[in-house]
Amino acid sequence: MHWPVIAIRVAGSVTQARGASTHLINSKCRDTTSPHTTGEAAISTDEFRSKDAASVARVETKLEVVVIPVSDVDRAKEFYGRLGWRLDADYDNGDDFRVIQFTPPGSGCSVIFGKNVTAAAPGSAQGLYLIVSNIAAARDELLARGVKISEVFHDAGGVYAGPDEPYLFGRLRVSGADPEHRSYRSFASFSDPDGNGWLFQEITTRLAGRVDPATTTFASANDLASALRRAAAAHGQHEARTGQADSNWPDWYAEYMVREQAGQELPK
Repeated sequence: MHWPVIAIRVAGSVTQARGASTHLINSKCRDTTSPHTTGEAAISTDEFRSKDAASVARVETKLEVVVIPVSDVDRAKEFYGRLGWRLDADYDNGDDFRVIQFTPPGSGCSVIFGKNVTAAAPGSAQGLYLIVSNIAAARDELLARGVKISEVFHDAGGVYAGPDEPYLFGRLRVSGADPEHRSYRSFASFSDPDGNGWLFQEITTRLAGRVDPATTTFASANDLASALRRAAAAHGQHEARTGQADSNWPDWYAEYMVREQAGQELPK
């Protein structure tokens, strides 16, 4: 069983870029299982010299790497490998430097950890969000891999203070998935051996403006299948309302899926 598509969310935004680290390019890496490490584009300061923002073309700035602090590099490598994440690189100079890069399945952002790669205290990285389209399936996959993870929980509907570990909706966690199955509202949390904190967040429909409406993409077969099932259910309701079979269902499905992903009003 494969996890639903995962994207890493940091500070409230969903990354769109492919994980990369230029330091690892042309370096001798061990245990490397993927050739997908790419270079980062250099940004010239000349592009920012104009004070007139309207006259400057927007420069893409893609979040590609999140560095997490760990105390035992080999232990962390075993843990993230057990999650089923892709090992991109493991570079060790044999003395005082080592860097490892993993990428979650379907994610455009990678994580890096190692020796002398950050001064942050081990376990201090918190609020790292893994976006999934089916939180129950993602949680079951982690349990099957022997990873301890919380029960699925949702927010308390406007009550933010409480005794629980903090997350996007405060410090009060209510057991179970969101009763209305709303996008963005169901979570599950787990930690690596150092205590760096991760959360699954289920997103099935994005809010308006969060996705480029000119581009519709599905990063995995599971994500596409889930979108097709939602379109089929909505189309069944459409046919029930009209009282007749819709022979043009492929176009209806396509319009529904494009609008859903872009956060636009759905067809009736």
